[in-house]
Amino acid sequence: MMIGDQMDQTTASYREAYRKRYIGRRYFGPAHFAFTFLVSAGVIAWCAAQLASVTAWEMAAIPLTFLYSNLVEYFGHRGPMHHPTKGLKGIYERHSRRHHRFFTNQEMAFDSSADFHAVLFPPVLVIFFTAVFALPVGLALGALASPNTAYLFVLTSLAYFLNYELLHFAYHLRLDHPLLRFSLLKTLRLLHLRHHQPALMSKYNFNITYPIGDWLFGTLYRPPASHG
Repeated sequence: MMIGDQMDQTTASYREAYRKRYIGRRYFGPAHFAFTFLVSAGVIAWCAAQLASVTAWEMAAIPLTFLYSNLVEYFGHRGPMHHPTKGLKGIYERHSRRHHRFFTNQEMAFDSSADFHAVLFPPVLVIFFTAVFALPVGLALGALASPNTAYLFVLTSLAYFLNYELLHFAYHLRLDHPLLRFSLLKTLRLLHLRHHQPALMSKYNFNITYPIGDWLFGTLYRPPASHG
């Protein structure tokens, strides 16, 4: 048996064990996807509806929140997702020990919609992200700056979270999926594919969305130049 075949069998065995242990009989992948999308989109729409007479300086909250969210993504992934951290070991377990075994650089695609479980954040974490991350900062900005600034922060942070989930989901579609014909998506997927290489995953390509943090902190993987 070839090494590639052995890896395929190892991954297949782990996927089967994961499904039996972590995915309940009532789990329905499309409903999980719909929950993530509808909750995020609902909060985004509600925040947008609250905006009134937004000034130019208030609009600056959008790019600043985008950059902040990108760095939260970067450091969260580079830190507790790949290194056991006191109080956050569940995140490390779910990401490094499960997600990276379920999806290897040789086997990146879902087998079925049940496998959405291994990519999407659990519904409880979607609520947690909204209630514990976005809402308190939004309330603080509302008190210190203006209501519009607060709404723009929550809107942008939830839009970024939804963008994260949708892009990460797309990276684990089959290569022949129509979405992966788009050059930007193919490029971002390649960055994530390299991150799934065992030798690289704890060192490079920690941004799941756009590699701003990786570029800033020197962790964007660049393949060695071929000499021929």
